[in-house]
Amino acid sequence: MGMIIIAILVAGTLGGLTDWLFMGVLFHDAYNTYPEVWRPGIREGTERKAIIIASLLGYVMTSAVVALCCLARVHDVVGGIEIAVLAWLAGPPFLIIINGMFIKIDPKITVAHCLGYLARMLLAGIAAGLVMGPFAAH
Repeated sequence: MGMIIIAILVAGTLGGLTDWLFMGVLFHDAYNTYPEVWRPGIREGTERKAIIIASLLGYVMTSAVVALCCLARVHDVVGGIEIAVLAWLAGPPFLIIINGMFIKIDPKITVAHCLGYLARMLLAGIAAGLVMGPFAAH
């Protein structure tokens, strides 16, 4: 159980870094294509509450993918990747694309967010595969 918690913490932290890369750095200027869609303080970088909550929710998402791997009795990294891709396909890209059709947001941001969530879920699946697979202490 301890190794699973470590996997969640490591993958969740690395996922936070991929969030920063895909959802903050990649296509950064595209966030200003439609400045009116952002809540006050977000574009200016003065609103921290949303970032903190989003970061915590990222750990919940990572935990859910690791839990799915546990339920599926994943025993290797490939199995973890399969579960991660299925979890990703079950929601994030379609929700983001649908939102992009109704909310005025640059399409590059839609792509970046889809890729960011895929990266986070893959990290969780890989971490689960490592701790539950051949490198796990039996």
